[in-house]
Amino acid sequence: MKKDLRINSKVFSEGAMRAPNRAMLRSVGVTDEDFKKPMIGVASTWSEVTPCNIHIDDLAISAKKGARAAGGVPFIFNTITVSDGISMGTEGMKYSLSSRDVIADSIETVVGAESLDGLVAIGGCDKNIPGCLIAIANSEVPAVFVYGGTIAPGRHNNRDIDIVSVFEGVGQHNNGDMDDSTLRNIECGACPGAGSCGGMYTANTMASAAEAMGMSLPGSSSNPAVSAEKLADCEKAGAAVHNLLELDIYPKDIMTKEAFENAITVVMALGGSTNAILHLLAIAHAAEVDLTIDDFNRLQKTVPHLADLKPSGKYVMQDLHRVGGVQAVMKMLLEAGYLHGDCMTVTGKTVAENLNEAPALQEGQVVIMPFDNPKRKDGPLIVLKGNLSPSGAVAKVSGVKVKRHAGPARVYNNEKEATDAVMANEINEGDVLVIRYVGPKGGPGMPEMLSVSAILVGKGMDASVALLTDGRFSGGTHGLVVGHIAPEAQVGGPIALLEEGDIVTIDSELQEISMDVSEAELEERRKRWVAPPLHKKGVLGKYAHNVSCSSKGAVTDYLNRS
Repeated sequence: MKKDLRINSKVFSEGAMRAPNRAMLRSVGVTDEDFKKPMIGVASTWSEVTPCNIHIDDLAISAKKGARAAGGVPFIFNTITVSDGISMGTEGMKYSLSSRDVIADSIETVVGAESLDGLVAIGGCDKNIPGCLIAIANSEVPAVFVYGGTIAPGRHNNRDIDIVSVFEGVGQHNNGDMDDSTLRNIECGACPGAGSCGGMYTANTMASAAEAMGMSLPGSSSNPAVSAEKLADCEKAGAAVHNLLELDIYPKDIMTKEAFENAITVVMALGGSTNAILHLLAIAHAAEVDLTIDDFNRLQKTVPHLADLKPSGKYVMQDLHRVGGVQAVMKMLLEAGYLHGDCMTVTGKTVAENLNEAPALQEGQVVIMPFDNPKRKDGPLIVLKGNLSPSGAVAKVSGVKVKRHAGPARVYNNEKEATDAVMANEINEGDVLVIRYVGPKGGPGMPEMLSVSAILVGKGMDASVALLTDGRFSGGTHGLVVGHIAPEAQVGGPIALLEEGDIVTIDSELQEISMDVSEAELEERRKRWVAPPLHKKGVLGKYAHNVSCSSKGAVTDYLNRS
């Protein structure tokens, strides 16, 4: 006898009480026979506001086709997206991180309200991916995540360029090293079409993490946005959800502690974004997995950085795709003993079973370094602690030759003032540029500081000026930068007590971040400190009053779980 795949079959069971439920569905094309089948939602993040998501309407239709062919009844529904790249350096950046929770909550709402049995979630830009995965964990129905795919690189003077090239070009232009025409040509050529930013920035990082975690189909995270492979990914995902229903496999069976360790391992090996720490903590919280910021440091010590990918390397995600993709990197890591091969995945097979069928990296490729000649012998994402950040701060040290930096603090309470100071050449070599009151509560929304960090790179100051913040950095950021400083200034964290000229020390080898201020002096400053008022209105007001510390993933339901 065939298994009943309707998780929520009572809602649509025969009887007069359920006639209104069925009547509404009949009007959108559901038949008597369909009521016996599982109803599968396809959460689409399609939007015209960003190239990352502009093609996802076609991908959703492909996922719907796959779900229907497998025996399900698919329904496409939409959620929002915002573009970090477009909002960067503006007040709009405050909405970026909070959009992750809006996305997650809206998908969970539709799955719950419509009594859906399974879910395909398709995301493109940075916050779509963790938003979709948080929703999957909270919805607790069999589900598959599909990444919308990477953009192709642009070209300028016979070299690949991308959106970060434009931000860094602004710094070069300000420094007098680039003329108006060249900057405009880079601007016009950086983003040639659909897809997410091309380097190992946040979107590609989180897509790789989702595949490593087992929540995406093997090979799908590195398939380009505009490709036959990406359409096939989505069609297969629709069928895969039906298969998960038949096998009775739920997200909780896949999103285990070991699966998160696999995700962290792949992120470290690929040299991924600092945002991965924030997002993986939040996804683990939704999945009720005991993952802490200290787990990242534990794995950082053992996993080598292998990928020569932007922002600190030469290549982009499309180059990785051409030599074998994330799947081939995972095969390499598994064979060397770095991955948990027995973790379940959305194929219904284990990581090891999937990778046994996967091709290895191409012979002679130069995108992924061998274990005996890594970019770094350990991971590039490190957590620093000390009297400036007792709960932990995050740095990405790939490509950073400076191991220790000590200098006077140049303190600013918002990004604009700090950026103006850099553009006016008021920041000197050796300084420690501090941007505070931009954390999860203080921002609100923990905005990214790509603009100012990229300007420092463009001005050639990325190794001589340290940049610290309780906000975030883009996955495209590189240089001597430390973010996620916690506790944040808004709640009275030590960064709020820092004063102009205090000597701050960052030591990546000791994984410490400190200020040369005595505890007695800090206590005196604390007595004088007054918290700025929290944002009160709308989505940012709700976010500011509910969001947790960045060291806990900046989640908005933390108090409900404690």
